[in-house]
Amino acid sequence: MMSIDHFNLRSFDLNLLVAFDALMTEQSVTRAAQRLRIGQPAMSHALATLRMLLQDELFVRSGQTMQPTLRTRALAGPIRQLLLQAEAALRQQQVFDPATECRLFRIAMSPEVEVLVLPALVALIGRAAPGVSVQSVPAQGNDLDAALENGGVDLVVGCRPASPATGESSVLYEVDATCCYNPALVEIRGPISFDGYIAARHALASQDGSLQGYIRDALRAAGPQLNVVMEPMGFFSALAAAQASPLVATVARDVAERFGRPLGLVVDALPIPLSLPAVRMRWGRHAANDPAIGWLRERVREASEKRRSPPCPS
Repeated sequence: MMSIDHFNLRSFDLNLLVAFDALMTEQSVTRAAQRLRIGQPAMSHALATLRMLLQDELFVRSGQTMQPTLRTRALAGPIRQLLLQAEAALRQQQVFDPATECRLFRIAMSPEVEVLVLPALVALIGRAAPGVSVQSVPAQGNDLDAALENGGVDLVVGCRPASPATGESSVLYEVDATCCYNPALVEIRGPISFDGYIAARHALASQDGSLQGYIRDALRAAGPQLNVVMEPMGFFSALAAAQASPLVATVARDVAERFGRPLGLVVDALPIPLSLPAVRMRWGRHAANDPAIGWLRERVREASEKRRSPPCPS
C-alpha cells in the first residue's frame, strides 16, 4: 500500500477540492455557490485560496462565464475521480428503504420510452415507495454524459448508443420498426410492398434534428431514399399526421400497436429490414453501487417488461 503524506494533506483544506469541482462544473462563482448551498463571498474566498495554493488563475472571466485555464483542465479529471471515489466509499454503508424514503429521481427519457414505460414505472414506485417521485426530462442533446456524472439526472433511458467513456449501461429491450397509414387515405391494399413504401410520402419522428429522423441511419443502411414531408419531434405527431393525411408513419412497433390502431391506422410490416438500436438504460459511474439507484434500475426494468399491452382490434 502506498503511503500518504498526512502532514502535507493536513495543510490543504480538502473542501477546496469540492469547491474546485463545483466551479469547474458551473463555470460561475454564483452558480457554484448555489450548488454547494453556501454564500457567494464564501465561494469567492475558496477560489482566491485555490489560486494562491495552486499558483494559477484557474478561471478567467469570459463574458458571462469563467473559463478554465490549462492548469485547471489538467486538474479537473483527477480531482473529479478522487471525489467520485470518496463519494462511493461513503455510500457503501448507505441503506435505502423504499417504504420510508422521500426522494425525487430524475430520468432522461426519449419520447417513446416515456409514453410506454413511465406509466408502469410510476405505478410500481407508488405501490412500494409512496414518498418517491419521478421527474422525466428529455433524453436529447449532447450534455447527457455530463448530467449523469454530475448528478443532474439519475438515469438515461432511450435508443442511444452506450458511451464507453461514461458510466455503465444495460439493454432493456430491442426495438422493431413498423409503418402505419390510414387505409381510407392511402391506396395500399394488403401488405405494403417495397415499391409502395418507396413511392409513399412519409412522416418520420425526429430526435436528432435530421430530416430522416429517428430511423435515418437504419434507412440509409437499407438503401432507399424516402420522400419525407414531415419530421415531427415525437411519435404521436407522426401517427396523428398519418391519420389525417395520406402519409406513411414509420415508428416503433410497440408504439404502433398501442396507439396507432386506436386511431384507425393499419399497422403493417416494413418491406425492408432495418437495424435499430436497442433501448438502453445508462447510469453514472458514481451510482454503480448506490442502493437507491440500483433499486430504481430494477423498477425501470420491471416497467419495461410491462410496456406491452394487448393489441386493440383493427
